[in-house]
Amino acid sequence: QVQLVESGGGLVQSGGSLRLSCAASGSIFSINVMAWYRQAPGNQRELVAAITAGGGTSYANSVKGRFTISRDNAKNTVYLQMNSLKPEDTAVYYCNADTYNLNRSWGRGTQVTVSS
Repeated sequence: QVQLVESGGGLVQSGGSLRLSCAASGSIFSINVMAWYRQAPGNQRELVAAITAGGGTSYANSVKGRFTISRDNAKNTVYLQMNSLKPEDTAVYYCNADTYNLNRSWGRGTQVTVSS
């Protein structure tokens, strides 16, 4: 089992920046892909960014050029640096880990609110 704890959310003005962190514990050796998802009220949860164990990254079109996902394997932590934030980025952000044997774990989420 993998446990995930997010931190770093908050309230920021449009154009501002935030950095989210996700600390993993438990069966961390089994983690393949880590990702950030978000869910706004009334919307489905959507993939924001993902990073593989080898460092390969992918992003939703809506955040390309503004968000950066990174991974510190020594600290078992994944980060999401969010720049040039927009009100439409407001959502609960969830950390996700997929293991090599296809188990999926979720954090509890952290609220990001961008004011206009």
